Amino acid sequence: MSDPEINEEVEAAEETGQAAQLDAPVSINADVLENIPVTISIEVGRTELKIRDLMRLTQGSVVELDRLAGEPLDLLVNNTLVAQGEVVLVNDRYGVKLTRVIPAVERVANL
Repeated sequence: MSDPEINEEVEAAEETGQAAQLDAPVSINADVLENIPVTISIEVGRTELKIRDLMRLTQGSVVELDRLAGEPLDLLVNNTLVAQGEVVLVNDRYGVKLTRVIPAVERVANL
């Protein structure tokens, strides 16, 4: 929808007395939010490689990451840092014990 079309809708809403509805806050149903799937990933570290070096990787190759051993892992939700933690074993599966949750204000600032 182009700006002139939006302006026409706003003017029509003002004429019919519906302008107040346009400014009213939108309430979001919590049930709808709770059912939205998100992707959670754990990042151990990152690195940059040239394609030449990437193509030389073989089984047993070691890729050095930008983190020191013992540093916390990053927990990302839809590629946004949400928390940090450490690896734990839970019934023969890996898990992450959260050691720091990023405050919401900080997460929003990083978007």
